[in-house]
Amino acid sequence: MNPQDLIAPPSSLGNPAPFWFITFFKVLGFILHMIPMNIWYVGMLLVALFATFGKGHSEELAHRFTRTMPIIVALGVNLGIVPLLFTQVGYYQFYYPAGVLIGWPWISVIVLLTFAYYGVYVYSLNVRNSKRTKFAIASACISSVLFIVIGFLFANNFSLMVNEDNWINIFNRTNVGAAPTGMALNTSDPTLFPRWLMMFGIAIMTTAVYIIFDGFYFKRNSTSAQYKAWAVKFSFGIFTLGMIWFAVMGSWYIFGTLDKFTLDQIVGTPIMLFIFFLTAISPGAPWIALLLMRVRVNSNILPSRKGSVLLAMIAQLIVIVLNAISRQWVQNAELLRYSDVSKLAVNTQWSPMIVFLILFVIGLGVVGWMIAKIIAVERLAEKA
Repeated sequence: MNPQDLIAPPSSLGNPAPFWFITFFKVLGFILHMIPMNIWYVGMLLVALFATFGKGHSEELAHRFTRTMPIIVALGVNLGIVPLLFTQVGYYQFYYPAGVLIGWPWISVIVLLTFAYYGVYVYSLNVRNSKRTKFAIASACISSVLFIVIGFLFANNFSLMVNEDNWINIFNRTNVGAAPTGMALNTSDPTLFPRWLMMFGIAIMTTAVYIIFDGFYFKRNSTSAQYKAWAVKFSFGIFTLGMIWFAVMGSWYIFGTLDKFTLDQIVGTPIMLFIFFLTAISPGAPWIALLLMRVRVNSNILPSRKGSVLLAMIAQLIVIVLNAISRQWVQNAELLRYSDVSKLAVNTQWSPMIVFLILFVIGLGVVGWMIAKIIAVERLAEKA
């Protein structure tokens, strides 16, 4: 069977917006989603470990995470709607067939996310009530595992979306009467594990920077100079781990699993080759910022919130932005083997686009207002 036969035909209605519009908001939405998603992806793992085995500052870190984790998860889930929406709009020919082939694991994400979210709330409420029951700790551990599983399922769907050759293999293996059962995963795809693990490396780095942000912006009554100093050292350590992890998995993904066609597209496009180079070296900037913070702490000088702390946050944001751009370009290059999605007909729907833009701006404004209020409340609590 020809892989082209499995690709859905273009819609006779055409895309409701230009391809650049769809791509821009897909990437922007993914950037906004990645920030909180990275924090819960690794943050809940730290909560589970430190709630179970932590003492002193590590236990305090777990408690601090859980105070804001319900909000972080809520923001991440809602912001994740934006890139998913534009994936469905601009890449429907590939997104839906891939989703059908792994239908049951893919739809289970809703159930898994629901239980993971409840687990976060159970542990958070216990901490707020100055309790740490075995049930609460178990809830944190289960949530951590479920978030990791959800990430793996997302990696399955989006790696399968650009690997039409594997559609045939999965279809032949799982169909009953020429109908796919949806009981499959994309585990035979060589790109699956490195791209999933590479994202985990980015999540480690983002979580490390968030620990600094939490310690220096969410001061709280419990925050001490000793905790801040410990947080700087701990953040530098796990960021270094995440940077090495990212480098190893990224190298495996790019040089060990991408096909020659995609690599040729990268090498043959100078601007993208330059962006890939920047993406590869970008973790060095926040690492240097954290290193300078650690040097100051070793000299018994706490870093400045508006200086090195802010610099590390901006540098990590650049890491996330460059990775989102690079991942989108690779996705388009991989799909180019089968179809040029940028050439699909466009029938611009102005009224939905205008409504979306207005609501998008209002939504981001509300999120920014909420975050500002949270920081303000924490500062008032500290003064009280």
